[in-house]
Amino acid sequence: MATQTETKTLLRVRPRGFCAGVVRAVDIVELALEAYGAPVYVHHEIVHNTYVVEQLRRRGAIFVETIEEVPSNSVLVFSAHGVPPTVRQEAKDRSLRVIDATCPLVTKVHLEALKFAREKRTIILIGHKDHQEIVGTSGEAPDRTLVVDSIAAVDALDVEEPDKLAFLTQTTLSLYDTQEIVARLRQRFPKIIGPASDDICYATQNRQEAVEQVAKDVDLILVVGSQNSSNSNRLVELAQRLNRKAKLIDSANDIDPKWLEGVSRIGLTAGASAPEVLVEQVSERLANFGFTDQRDLDLIREDVRFTLPPELQSIAPAPRR
Repeated sequence: MATQTETKTLLRVRPRGFCAGVVRAVDIVELALEAYGAPVYVHHEIVHNTYVVEQLRRRGAIFVETIEEVPSNSVLVFSAHGVPPTVRQEAKDRSLRVIDATCPLVTKVHLEALKFAREKRTIILIGHKDHQEIVGTSGEAPDRTLVVDSIAAVDALDVEEPDKLAFLTQTTLSLYDTQEIVARLRQRFPKIIGPASDDICYATQNRQEAVEQVAKDVDLILVVGSQNSSNSNRLVELAQRLNRKAKLIDSANDIDPKWLEGVSRIGLTAGASAPEVLVEQVSERLANFGFTDQRDLDLIREDVRFTLPPELQSIAPAPRR
């Protein structure tokens, strides 16, 4: 138990926060505003983070859920989560100037879906049905795609050609849950095939592995991220799976002092769409609660960068750390 005089420690794990796909997506909206002026329309939240969306909204971004909301001939950015082909066609029909901020790793899954569909396979898409990424991916082959999110859902599958199946996964899932679902798919359908390489994105995997490493050394794990952020929620679930108390917080104001009672060591991370400024604010608030021994733990090195769309490269900023 922590005492009044005992030093309290905050371990801030790296990697945390923005991944390369989020950096690219946010840069695209900012550069589009610079190049074309406000307003710039964005289909869906550019990334799933309340702070990021609000900051861009203040600069002139308008977030919409349907193409019908966008005036003809306007600038439209597709979010990092990707969109189905029907949305691309709607944008073309309205003569919109489209800039695609889809994460390249999500695009990879879309291309895999198209490949499997051409092979006349039924696609078992592992993910959360209402998540924007799943909506986009399943839209590539809607008549050939079945979405599952659990072993129970796999057990309930009824397919016409069990020898002509393929599976794909949402990029922001838990490694553990995905492995269990894939194992069950292979057990039920021995001839099912998967993608040439893992669909779980590098940043999701790295942040989960970092949480796994720090969990054994702390009493509580705080994950900075919004409620609709899939990868942030998976970090909380992973910590809880490891028998550690864990909480998802959108900002420093969400910290409940009751969580800190009896806690002497906290692990702090952030989902792939959460900016570093929020981590700094959380660190400051925790310092006010006595967590003055604050250290950064560099656990996994990340150096991934994604290129910008050609129309924005000429005004690209210097690379971010």
